[in-house]
Amino acid sequence: MDADATGAVLKRERARDAVLELIESRRPGDAIPSERALCATLGVSRPTLRAAVDELVAAGLLVREHGRGMFVAPAKITQELVSADLALTVPQAAGTWSSRLLEFTTLQAGARVGRKLRMSPAADIVYVARLRLVDGAPMAIEHLHIRAGLVPGLSAQELESGDLYEHLRERHDVHVHEAVQAIEPTVVTRAEARLLDVPELSPALLFERLTSDTTGCPVEYVHSLYRGDRYRIVSRLALGPAAAVEPVEGAHHPGIPPGDFAQGDPITSSTRGDIQSGD
Repeated sequence: MDADATGAVLKRERARDAVLELIESRRPGDAIPSERALCATLGVSRPTLRAAVDELVAAGLLVREHGRGMFVAPAKITQELVSADLALTVPQAAGTWSSRLLEFTTLQAGARVGRKLRMSPAADIVYVARLRLVDGAPMAIEHLHIRAGLVPGLSAQELESGDLYEHLRERHDVHVHEAVQAIEPTVVTRAEARLLDVPELSPALLFERLTSDTTGCPVEYVHSLYRGDRYRIVSRLALGPAAAVEPVEGAHHPGIPPGDFAQGDPITSSTRGDIQSGD
């Protein structure tokens, strides 16, 4: 990289850090100075500042509103993972979570879902699509595939309110115990963008989860799409022995909004090329 290019990168980084400091000193929804004012204050060109601001907008830290200016973006929903021996203790995530049912039907599993649930492709599953909201704002789209034979009489109300796994346990005598979950980056389609209220091709996190009961029988296969600009996962790793930690009641597991896995069952953890964690 030549000296001019290096200088441009350093200027953009300094501008980004300065704007980031402004963001961190304000609250969500607060305005920050205009690009013209920031250029004058920081002593950088308009293209340099715009490149820095574009990066912060893409990261979900700033919001541009046409004709109004730039504002601090809503705070991201942060989910923390805490390792504890072979389990993950998962603290409660922020916000009030709710659901809006998009689709609820019974259909044949098909080859792919049948393999995951270890059942015949012709066997019935309950397919559910629901929009998950945090404090009324769309956060994720969930697609659930549940063995129909395990949940006779499963109602739409169970899927829109309360804790799904609590409903499975108390109304259907299905006791979920363990889940294996993979996480990878992706982008949203036009239809997904409309539901999540983000631009098409916005970054997102794709969660795929297979949940089993206490006998090891698969109960459900879920894939969920979480907004990349509003949701993040932070891992806190134990590097040495520590006192035993009690599971958090009602903890929100990554990709599982608060309430699910209400009994705080341990979650096994494994790692491979992509990010994979028990859920």
